[in-house]
Amino acid sequence: MGVLSLIIKREFIAKVRNKSFIVMTFLSPLLIVGMSFLIGFLTNMNKGEVTKIAIHDEAGILKSDFKSDKETKYVDLSAMPLKLAKDTAEKNYEGLIYVPKVPDTKELISKVEYISDESPSLDFVSNIEKIVDNQLTNDNLKVLGFDSAKIEQAKVNSELHITKFSGEEGLKYLNEIKVFFGGAFGYLIMMFIIIYGNFVMRSVIEEKTSRIIEVIISSVKPYQLMMGKIIGNSLAGILQFAIWVILGLILLFGLNMFFGGAADASTTAQAMQQLPQGASNVASLIEKVNLYYNEIPVFTTVIFFLVYFIGGYFLYSSLYAAIGAAVDSETDSQQFLLPIIMPLMLGIYVGFFTVVNDPHGTVATVFSMIPFTSPIVMLMRIPFGVPVWQLVLSIVLLFGTFLGVVWFASKIYRVGILMYGKKPTWKELFKWLKY
Repeated sequence: MGVLSLIIKREFIAKVRNKSFIVMTFLSPLLIVGMSFLIGFLTNMNKGEVTKIAIHDEAGILKSDFKSDKETKYVDLSAMPLKLAKDTAEKNYEGLIYVPKVPDTKELISKVEYISDESPSLDFVSNIEKIVDNQLTNDNLKVLGFDSAKIEQAKVNSELHITKFSGEEGLKYLNEIKVFFGGAFGYLIMMFIIIYGNFVMRSVIEEKTSRIIEVIISSVKPYQLMMGKIIGNSLAGILQFAIWVILGLILLFGLNMFFGGAADASTTAQAMQQLPQGASNVASLIEKVNLYYNEIPVFTTVIFFLVYFIGGYFLYSSLYAAIGAAVDSETDSQQFLLPIIMPLMLGIYVGFFTVVNDPHGTVATVFSMIPFTSPIVMLMRIPFGVPVWQLVLSIVLLFGTFLGVVWFASKIYRVGILMYGKKPTWKELFKWLKY
């Protein structure tokens, strides 16, 4: 234990004193916050611009159905000849909606055109098709003797009221919010494993290529060296992550105060004038947030996040250490990294596509038991309430597999760290397990 603690201390200090570690620790929050503001700025940059669309409706059937709004302005060029309307639209407008004159309006199903050099968005196309569909549907209703206006008046928009058998109010979109909440923790684990697993692998490769490893293993066991690297790098990673969170929150709070506080004095005054209505809305919003918050087991999820984080990180870091010992450079490691990353990606996709629809279904349950995917999938299931026996079994399997993988990885590590100048194959790695 004394030797192991010395190795952990050495790895931790070597990592946190590294210049790139120090620079990235303090630079990353600035980059993340800067990127957030840049994305927000770019997203809002195009807002306020009005897209002008020309209409040439020869029969005058549809032009009144195109209503201008804040983002789109429709201009009627039906009085012009078609050729002149096209030339005008090409020079001054985004595009031209052409509605030909036909003997039977049913022919408009496939004859309405949008003429433009730019490809229209899916929403824009859907909107035009919806207008044509509505007009032709109304025409059909008239032919059949129905009053389309009365039918429109008779339409209702129902709202499903969700309650529990206990009588408590249910909440819409709660499943999506739970999956997003658990998925955020699962995604965090995946990113941490990939980033800091690579740190472990690079650390092993650096010592191996510098031949320092031969001196070190004359004093310690390869297993102790491997575990020391994993734990030391993970502690450095946790420290860096904690600094990022703290600095990020400070920066966001400071920028929000700087930009938001001063700029919106007039907005605040206007809001004060509307206080009774605004206060009512805010109170309603807070009440709604509290309802959702009460339905999500935040504390339980955080506790199990720590458990699965430790189990998942140690499990995968052992494999990264084994790969680092088996190869002589990072380039040679690529062929072995794909089988490690695949289960992590599988966990993310399985989680988002199955847990949201059926959190207790067979697929979600099985993948939350498999140790290589359970740190991600189980965290997505926990907000839905997982039976205790499934949690216990999943954690036992995860940590049991971790011990087995450590044994497996230490055998490769023991042989691999003394192998130079030869690219190992999968067949050779299996041979090393027998030494």
